[in-house]
Amino acid sequence: MPTISMFYGIIVYIFYEDNLRHNLPHIHVRYQGNKAAISIEDGLILAGKFPPKQLKLVQAWIEIHHDELMANWELAVNGEEPFRISPLQ
Repeated sequence: MPTISMFYGIIVYIFYEDNLRHNLPHIHVRYQGNKAAISIEDGLILAGKFPPKQLKLVQAWIEIHHDELMANWELAVNGEEPFRISPLQ
């Protein structure tokens, strides 16, 4: 599960080589012991919990980098390692 970005203490990563579990395009995020899976399409939490302030940052980042995230998703479902994406600044 490579890290694809980090900003404001938030770590963003995506799983690959796990095609059976990759159905809905999503990323995984961590922040101070909180973990969540977040939809790339709408930024909603699919599983886990995440602080509201940090969730808004992740949602903004997803909106800015949507195309890159979808490209990474395609790599992931094909078992290829995703590339890094610029952090939120």
